[in-house]
Amino acid sequence: MRTDVTHFKCEIADRIATIALDRPERKNPLTFDSYAEMRDWFRDLHYSDDVDAVVFASNGGNFSSGGDVHDIIGPLTKMSMKELLAFTRMTGDLVKAIVNCGKPVIAAIDGICVGAGAIIAMAADLRIATPEAKTAFLFTRVGLAGCDMGACAILPRIIGQGRAAELLYTGRAMTAEEGHAWGFHNKLVAADTLDAEAQTMAARIAAGPNFGHMMTKTMLAQEWSMSIEQAIEAEAQAQAICMQTADFERAYTAFVAKEKPLFEGN
Repeated sequence: MRTDVTHFKCEIADRIATIALDRPERKNPLTFDSYAEMRDWFRDLHYSDDVDAVVFASNGGNFSSGGDVHDIIGPLTKMSMKELLAFTRMTGDLVKAIVNCGKPVIAAIDGICVGAGAIIAMAADLRIATPEAKTAFLFTRVGLAGCDMGACAILPRIIGQGRAAELLYTGRAMTAEEGHAWGFHNKLVAADTLDAEAQTMAARIAAGPNFGHMMTKTMLAQEWSMSIEQAIEAEAQAQAICMQTADFERAYTAFVAKEKPLFEGN
C-alpha cells in the first residue's frame, strides 16, 4: 500500500497504516484535494495485502475541523448545480471507500472533530477518544441539511434515532462523555495515551484472522439493507467460506495443542 501521499500523512508499520490530516495549525481541515486523495487511498486499500488495520489519528491535538471554509465552502457558493453534485458525490465516495475498504478502521479522536471530520469518525469501525474530544455535525449551522455523507443513515445506527436527530438538527457538539455513554466512542483515554491505545487496538485486530475480519466488515455494511432471513443466510455463506481458510484450521490445531493460534490471513 502506498505511503507517498501528498495531502495527508501516512505511515505503515507492522501491517498497521496510520493516517492523519496534516494541517494542525488550522485544526486539520479537508480540501478538495485531500478528499479525493483519501477516497482513492481507501479504494486502493481494498486490494492491499500489506495492511490489516488502519488508525485514523488526530494531529496537533485535533482530529479535523471539517471542510475548509476558504478552500471549499467559499468556492462552493459559486458553483453550478452540476459541479455541486459532483462534489457531494465525491465526499460521499470517501465514506463508501472507508466502509468498503475491507480493513477495520479505528478513529483516534482528540479535540475538534466536526463537519466532515465527524463523518470520517462516524464511518470508522471503532472510535477511541479523549475527554477533550468534541464531535459536531455542523451542516445546519452553515445553512445545509444534516443529511450529509450518509449521516442520516449511519449515525442513528450508532447512537439511536432521537440522539442523532438532535445533533443533526441543532449542529451542537456531542461531548466525549455523551459520545461514550451513547456508544459513539468505544472508550475514553487520556490525550497522552490516545495514540498508544489506538495502536494497541489495531495490533490486536491485525493479529487476528484478517480474512475473517474482512468478511465481518463486509457483513456489517451489507446487512443494513437485509431482512433477518437474508442476513442469516448471508452469514451462513460467509462463515462457510471462512471455514475453508487455513486460519480456521490453524485455530483448531492450536486449540488442540493448547497454544495460541498464529493467524496468517489466508
